[in-house]
Amino acid sequence: MKHPVTFEITHICKQSGARTGILHTPHGDVETPMFMPVGTQATVKFLSPEELYEMGAGVVLANTYHLWLRPGEEIIKKAGGVQKMMNYKGPMLRDSGGFQVFSLADTRKIEEEGVTFKNTLNGDKLFLSPEKSIQIQNAIGADIIMSFDECIPYPATREYAKASMERTLRWAKRGQEANLRPDEQSIFGIVQGGDYEDLRHYCAEKLVEMDFAGYAIGGTSVGEDKETMKRMVQYAQEKLPLDKPRYLMGVGAVNDLLEAVSMNIDMCDCVLPTRLARHGTLMTSEGRISIRKAIYKEDFSPLDPKCDCYCCKNYTKAYLNHLARTDEGFGKRLFSIHNTRFLIKLMEDARLAIKEDRYLDFKQQVLSEMKFDERGF
Repeated sequence: MKHPVTFEITHICKQSGARTGILHTPHGDVETPMFMPVGTQATVKFLSPEELYEMGAGVVLANTYHLWLRPGEEIIKKAGGVQKMMNYKGPMLRDSGGFQVFSLADTRKIEEEGVTFKNTLNGDKLFLSPEKSIQIQNAIGADIIMSFDECIPYPATREYAKASMERTLRWAKRGQEANLRPDEQSIFGIVQGGDYEDLRHYCAEKLVEMDFAGYAIGGTSVGEDKETMKRMVQYAQEKLPLDKPRYLMGVGAVNDLLEAVSMNIDMCDCVLPTRLARHGTLMTSEGRISIRKAIYKEDFSPLDPKCDCYCCKNYTKAYLNHLARTDEGFGKRLFSIHNTRFLIKLMEDARLAIKEDRYLDFKQQVLSEMKFDERGF
């Protein structure tokens, strides 16, 4: 099957086996491994699309469920698609709504045909099937769209994980057949199976038989410990083809990103940088800091001398402390600019280290400078 989104491996690190690549999309080429900022409502909170593009964001993610509710897929379609509507010039990825199967567990009912939700805005009854999810994603637009799946909680019994995984495979096939824009939008399949090696293997193998443009690893970052997440990722990627992109969903902590790159993950996304920013928590080359703390009131040094973002080049910790303490909107913007650029640059530095065959040294240096312990953040 010919896909509009393709992947090219450009270098494999001799020291670590980690890889760099290029994701070729209808809206441009993007280097991997990469971090994808999340624009849930077709906007990354406090950042303009132009700023995202200029800071090297590459692929930006938006949320099918939320855009379905408002403004609605038909309005976005009339606007020419989400990229045109929000004026983002790079590639975009659309999730399927599958995460809401997990996050709205108290108000949803899962059946073979699909999932019944309660509208989080007005309480109305909603129904989302694999076909409906793809229909919405086709209308909203995006270079990469996602198969509709169930993100199961952790822990889950083997019986539940197996039944859910098998249904996710059936939904994947139905969604693939429902894609009305196969020449413009590529679908990624999503590997599920909980913390069960054989289920992850089976799911990956069956998705590969369906020949998706790429493969995501789902069901992580749902409350499991770091070692469990690592096992989940390892189980899945063992059966995925080397020549297709691999996307680890919902991961944004520095140590998790670096570990993912070690495991040949090409793409990661998370709301973490802007979520932390809204609470005055900033990622730095020495670890996370709370800029509200009194120790920064008279600190007139840059936030992070190693960072090249607009915030770090122009403002001091003292000023950022003042903005945080007074809850000024400009502070949230600066914090969001910094955290987002910080993770994008982390992946840029990771790519350079891979190309220079020193990724293990790079990873160890970053983690030691950030004072990580064995538990991570």
